[in-house]
Amino acid sequence: MPTPPRPRSTLHPLSDRDLDELQDLLDSVPAPLEPLDVSMLDGFLCGVLVQPQRVAENRWLPHVTDSDGKPLPPRFDAVRLHALVRRRHAELDDAIARRQWFDPWIFELEVDAADAPIGDDDERAPPEVNAVYPWVAGFATAQEFFPALMRLDASAITEPLALLYRHLEPDDLEDADELLAEIETLEPPADLSVAVEELVRATLLLADAARPPHAGPKRR
Repeated sequence: MPTPPRPRSTLHPLSDRDLDELQDLLDSVPAPLEPLDVSMLDGFLCGVLVQPQRVAENRWLPHVTDSDGKPLPPRFDAVRLHALVRRRHAELDDAIARRQWFDPWIFELEVDAADAPIGDDDERAPPEVNAVYPWVAGFATAQEFFPALMRLDASAITEPLALLYRHLEPDDLEDADELLAEIETLEPPADLSVAVEELVRATLLLADAARPPHAGPKRR
């Protein structure tokens, strides 16, 4: 019997104006706090949403306005900032739960060839692919503070993790020999659009590994 189609999402994605406003609000977070930028935030939220157990909002939300999770000053008004973040979290949550395509917040960079990943000339990814680095760094930040995903069976997560973590420096992947070996087998993405497609594919594969579609969400 064919599987019935999943219902379409009724959520309204953030507009370009919302996105600009969110970045301005993040930029307004006072020092010494170190907020994520919008691209890192997007990767971070995906890293939170693919955990085997649902991560409570009060655990992940502080990392948006400080990567280490330090609290905001009492007088800082974060109502609008948090509202926009919750909307993006809900949008990504819906897409990942339905295993549907989503548009990662990736922004093209103006770079020259010197910024391309180190390696033989014919093995370098196009330099514009470096635009995905902040997104992946945000995803990795989520794994640092919420490591349950990384404790799953390596056979289920190594391949999709390699698609993401190949955009990080090898020195950032200490004690990850199996992951580094998998990364070595990958061809560089042909262009930025391919790299972005791989981010989405890897995220959905990790969701499959952490919370298979037939399993209900777990909470903690």
